Amino acid sequence: MTKNSKNTPTARASARKSSKPRPSITKPAAASRTHTPAPLSPKAPSKQQQLAALLVRDEGATIEQMIAVTCWLPHTTRAALTGLKKKGYAISSDKVDGIRTYRAVAPE
Repeated sequence: MTKNSKNTPTARASARKSSKPRPSITKPAAASRTHTPAPLSPKAPSKQQQLAALLVRDEGATIEQMIAVTCWLPHTTRAALTGLKKKGYAISSDKVDGIRTYRAVAPE
């Protein structure tokens, strides 16, 4: 290698260090017409809110009913019950004829 070949920048390196100014992009001015937003539709309840609504019913809910509503796996559904406990819900469960039913009392 010669001394000149070490110090000369490659074509790729010189392309990266281009000092050409980029063209500026101008944004269009705001339209003069007025825009009225469409009325917002009510927000659907979250899955945890749906779960809480099932549990505060008089008959409560089984784990299968909770899974059907939320489309969660059983362990995720049970973890959500723990989350509701942390939010202040008093959760109890009864097992009748091999079927466990969960009930909750909403926090005051």
